[in-house]
Amino acid sequence: MTGKTAPSGTAGTADAADTPLRVGLVGYGLAGSVFHAPLIAATESLVLDTVATSNPERQQQARAEFPDVRTVAGPDELFDRADDLDLIVIASPNKTHVPLATTALKAGLPVVVDKPVAGTAAEARELAALAEERGLLLSVFQNRRWDNDFLTLRKLLADGELGDVWRFESRFERWRPQPKGGWRESGDPAEIGGLLYDLGSHVVDQALVLFGPAVSVYAESDVRRPGAEADDDTFIAITHANGVRSHLYASATTAQLGPRFRVLGSKAGYVKYGLDPQEAALREGERPGAGTDWGLEPESLWGRVGAGESPLTGGGRPEPTLPGDYPAYYAAVARALTDGGPNPVTALEAAAALDVLEAARRSARDAVAVTL
Repeated sequence: MTGKTAPSGTAGTADAADTPLRVGLVGYGLAGSVFHAPLIAATESLVLDTVATSNPERQQQARAEFPDVRTVAGPDELFDRADDLDLIVIASPNKTHVPLATTALKAGLPVVVDKPVAGTAAEARELAALAEERGLLLSVFQNRRWDNDFLTLRKLLADGELGDVWRFESRFERWRPQPKGGWRESGDPAEIGGLLYDLGSHVVDQALVLFGPAVSVYAESDVRRPGAEADDDTFIAITHANGVRSHLYASATTAQLGPRFRVLGSKAGYVKYGLDPQEAALREGERPGAGTDWGLEPESLWGRVGAGESPLTGGGRPEPTLPGDYPAYYAAVARALTDGGPNPVTALEAAAALDVLEAARRSARDAVAVTL
């Protein structure tokens, strides 16, 4: 996929490589302000040009955090300046992802879309086809592929440390007994809210990256908290084509948190507690950059590899956790636009995850296993 013409030349030329690509960001809520804007700004070949948000306080926040940024009230003002921009990033509510991405692609702009890229796999594939037709990059922000524990697990698998994996357990659990409200917890299907499509997008994507296509899905999805409208406690079981079984948990109602990963193989298992530190660091205003300890965690949080005994009673050996690397996503996006590098997360990959999420929703509703 190619990009637009860069400010001082054509994408892929020396001039283009020397001139940062200008990024327009739609949305400055949690996703836009905590994740996208800081990571865009930390990428040497990108510059945050314009933020579109209708909230005056968020406009002020964006200007305070990035003094050179322009702010506009809505995405239409970005699209009116399509010739001045090289990339659009969509970090607005889920229901806007498909229409905004469609408009951006038709305006000739490469696009990054936060997850989930769409409400259905069919919509994701339609977007992918449009991007292909226009010769434009369409990438999905699946930042959890660059979590520290995920990178460590990929290395363990590549090195054969666990043998043949039989079961993969992944938990993204929280203790939030009171609903926070907002569109993420809305029961309106049009909002694409609930944990199945929020945290579920992460755990399913990771499972598919690690163990390949799903052939069967079973799920349980509940609304537990008083006043809650959307699913807040969900379990997904995937049977992969290679025989691995993934057991995935996404919950806001977990009073005692389980291990983030528990991976069981024919030679050994890997158990890792705790979340990657990058989100917490970004929320606290820390920024990645040279000379920082970005993505590192203390030895006390390292996972353990072993067999025959619980890691909580000293079983196995500590496995040093690789540094988390969210900045790698936008660095890859920039290379894709300027040098023809690979798309770090394609819309077709996201569509495969949506196939699983749609099957999980049907399974939970009908209490059946769904064959893909």
